[in-house]
Amino acid sequence: MKILFIRFSSIGDIVLTTPAIRCTKNQLPEAELHFVCKKSFQQVMEHNPYISKFFYLDNNLPQLITLLKQEKYDYVIDLHKNYRSIRITKALHTPVSRYQKLSWQKFLLTKTGIDWMPQIHISQRCLNAVAPLGVKDDGKGLDYFIAPSDRVATSDLPFSHLHGFVAVVIGASYFTKKLPVEKLQELCTKIPYPIILIGGKEDALEGDAIAKTDSIKIYNACGKFSLNESADLIRQSKVVVSHDTGMQYIACAYQKNVVAIWGGTSPKLAVEPYYGSSVPINSKHTNFIVPNLKCQPCSNFGTATCPKKHFRCMQLQPIDTIAQQVITYYTTNGNL
Repeated sequence: MKILFIRFSSIGDIVLTTPAIRCTKNQLPEAELHFVCKKSFQQVMEHNPYISKFFYLDNNLPQLITLLKQEKYDYVIDLHKNYRSIRITKALHTPVSRYQKLSWQKFLLTKTGIDWMPQIHISQRCLNAVAPLGVKDDGKGLDYFIAPSDRVATSDLPFSHLHGFVAVVIGASYFTKKLPVEKLQELCTKIPYPIILIGGKEDALEGDAIAKTDSIKIYNACGKFSLNESADLIRQSKVVVSHDTGMQYIACAYQKNVVAIWGGTSPKLAVEPYYGSSVPINSKHTNFIVPNLKCQPCSNFGTATCPKKHFRCMQLQPIDTIAQQVITYYTTNGNL
């Protein structure tokens, strides 16, 4: 049997598909699994041992469809469910199963505040999509694989951070997902442990501003490491502080305690940190959401500015309480 999985983007959403992929391969060992994503997210899955062949979307949909037709798939698992994925599945004339996207429920929640979201995490909905193949959830959560060459050597880290550090993910895809720099500065000041700031090149200047508050304790790694090298820093950390971003789920894949800070988006959208159905809910992570804000969540994915202009969902975050939760995780089970 040859099975095609489709999930074009983004980092976090691709990582959230990994339980469905692992369970399919382990329970149907004779199956050959292929995967399609955007070329820009190649690093996320390229070392996944359950995938035999990869295809990449890069402004080449007609050519991609031609290549996929040649594979003669027995089944397609559409975990994106948009125009392009539907176009691919129609062109392949192959039995298909799609995950439940919950678009109208998300619209109601973000635009009217009416919460009709079923409490089914997106990873569970991906697993439901492979259920017609007889595949069942193994309860083990997310996967993230990197090559040995992507491991960050201790010689690449400050000496002060070699015996443990907190990873603080300062980046996010949209403004309303991110704590303001002054709030991140305040948080880092109140965390009494070495800190590594995680982010891309686009976060480097903000990282510099945060690191200046204590250049010995805080190491700005933003833009200095590749995606998979940054994932390895997450793996080496004791605790992870993160906005709603892909690194949050990579931390879950490594079973790290996560302090998740929510602004314009919300775990109500069924996207909170996920460790597998065998792990009790909220046993390894803590969500921080400003309570009693009628405008929160305002978006599925975040926006470039606060629609209400006050940005209370981040400005009112309890920095002292967040720092105390980091300390609790670090001192109790940060070595797990």
